[in-house]
Amino acid sequence: MQQLVVTQVATRRERQQFLDVPHLVYQDDPAWVAPLRLEEAMRLSKKSPLREHAEVAAFVCLDGKRPVGRITAQYDRLHQEYHHDGACFFGMLEAVDDQAVFAALLEAAMQWARRFGAHCLRGPISLSVNEEIGCLVEGFETPPVIMMPHGRHWYDQRISRCGYRGIQDLLAYRIKPDFPVPQTMERLLQRTARRITIRPLQRNRLTEELETMRAIFNDAWADNWGFIPFTQKEFQQLGQALRFIVDDDFIQMALVDREPASMIVMLPNLNEVIRDLHGRLFPTGLLKLLWRLKGGGAYPRWGRVALMGVRRIHQHSILGAALALRAIHTLREPALRRGLEQVELSWILEQNRPMRDIIEAIGGIAYKRYRIYERALEQH
Repeated sequence: MQQLVVTQVATRRERQQFLDVPHLVYQDDPAWVAPLRLEEAMRLSKKSPLREHAEVAAFVCLDGKRPVGRITAQYDRLHQEYHHDGACFFGMLEAVDDQAVFAALLEAAMQWARRFGAHCLRGPISLSVNEEIGCLVEGFETPPVIMMPHGRHWYDQRISRCGYRGIQDLLAYRIKPDFPVPQTMERLLQRTARRITIRPLQRNRLTEELETMRAIFNDAWADNWGFIPFTQKEFQQLGQALRFIVDDDFIQMALVDREPASMIVMLPNLNEVIRDLHGRLFPTGLLKLLWRLKGGGAYPRWGRVALMGVRRIHQHSILGAALALRAIHTLREPALRRGLEQVELSWILEQNRPMRDIIEAIGGIAYKRYRIYERALEQH
């Protein structure tokens, strides 16, 4: 190995090297699905809504002319407004199995974070807690679903040897959409049926619907670990992108006494239909993707519940449990109609015992584990 050089991405060539790294790291991993290069580039774009409240830097590690690792570093002003903890973040970390590469990348992120007076560096957060987060530590043998990270088995040890400790574990559950509902839960649904109504997305009012969903989600998650709210621009951008791939009844909103109280969003697992595109939409990838989603090819066999929330006023109550259960229950019919065989519910905080109890009671199995790490920064 030649002398390692870590460079902050500034040129088009460096950006291409940054995007190339995963293809080297996972070249012998049959479970990996190449992310769309256009999507990754858009996430790093200065025009991203994230940039309205966060500073982002991307770094690539070169061994001679060969890119062998990459990382981002983020300082999020919105996070500081809510938590005042002096944290900066790292994300999009991918690297070959070499301790020197990990050390060089994390050192570059730490040096950048010190510019903001950061007290600690935390991650992987890619690029926000509302996007992909966590380092995969269990479940390497199965492919990642849409908007969830993959990883190599050496990442955990390499990060830990750089002085980082795990501070939070996240779980991904899988469940069959024809899950049986226990009698106790059936009674709970019946008991609360007069107060709860549930309906699918009303696409003809999309902007208003997205704003209602954003308000529910931000309220529901406000007390959760690491929370920062979705901004209006972020949620509208996400919603406008997903409207092309998500059926209306994959999005459900529950009302209590006619007031919006909970929401749930299930996504078809696009990773199944982009697997052979090798990260490229052009010149023919986009047409293949749209054709497959519109029924011209096999529809994904998996879905993912990516967003779910119950307003805080109903949490820790019988009504709150009923809202969560009814939301999941209502997705059964559209999932089966579309031929889904499994649904992933992710991510779930390991410490979120009430939600885990509901998922496990209806047959959910935790099959992947992700970890967030942190290291205190010595001030120079």
